[in-house]
Amino acid sequence: MPAAEAMLRSGKLSLVRYQFVDCRYELGKPTRGRELYRTGHIPGASFLDVDTELSDPSSPNAGRHPLPGLERFAEVAGRAGIGTGVFVAAYDQGSTGGAARLWWLLRHFGHDDVAVLDGGIGVWRGPLVPGEEPAVPARFLPRAQSGDTIGADELVARLGEPGLVVIDARAPERYRGEIEPIDPVPGRIPGAVNVPFAAPEIAAEVLEAKEIVVYCGSGVTACVDLLALAEAGRPDARLYTGSWSDWSTRGLPAERG
Repeated sequence: MPAAEAMLRSGKLSLVRYQFVDCRYELGKPTRGRELYRTGHIPGASFLDVDTELSDPSSPNAGRHPLPGLERFAEVAGRAGIGTGVFVAAYDQGSTGGAARLWWLLRHFGHDDVAVLDGGIGVWRGPLVPGEEPAVPARFLPRAQSGDTIGADELVARLGEPGLVVIDARAPERYRGEIEPIDPVPGRIPGAVNVPFAAPEIAAEVLEAKEIVVYCGSGVTACVDLLALAEAGRPDARLYTGSWSDWSTRGLPAERG
């Protein structure tokens, strides 16, 4: 349950409230995440929906999961119990992208007090609570960061630029263009390397790149790779927010094989 917990910061003892946030979802099943939450969640956890709250479906021509705007996200976060003095512990089923998406969005909007439960709800050893559980509302003060995203126009203009590494976080078969179950064109952005979100292993040459850009199908599971990059010492990697769902509808070059 959300509670005041003692922790040391800068040598001083302070009180910080912890808020678990359930971010489970299944691609193509828009109601599944909330169903899982209602079946059983970590006590005190609020729920945020990837499709409608960690994205803005009303934004046109921005891919399948457009980023929510500043005011919209501030309202969503506050309602979920996230605000000043709140440390967020996000979880999903384990590397499905929902928790990492919240982690990335919170940092994008200036809230660094956030972590992801490694392994998801499956590693939780405490009780689970069924039903809905409203969070204690908080006031979220967004401070949008710059430089952590990239759009299609800039990316296509810079393809092949020395020092720029583009990472495709999708499954290998989608990266190679052997299958494409969702988007209109199979394949990948030319020159991209594959670091599948299901088991992100970051090569040394990637970590040494001057600049790193990450994309996936729609900007959700790419956040799993961005989290892995941050843990490996590259928190400066950028998200191509529209990802393949945006790229593939623009008639931009694609590579297969």
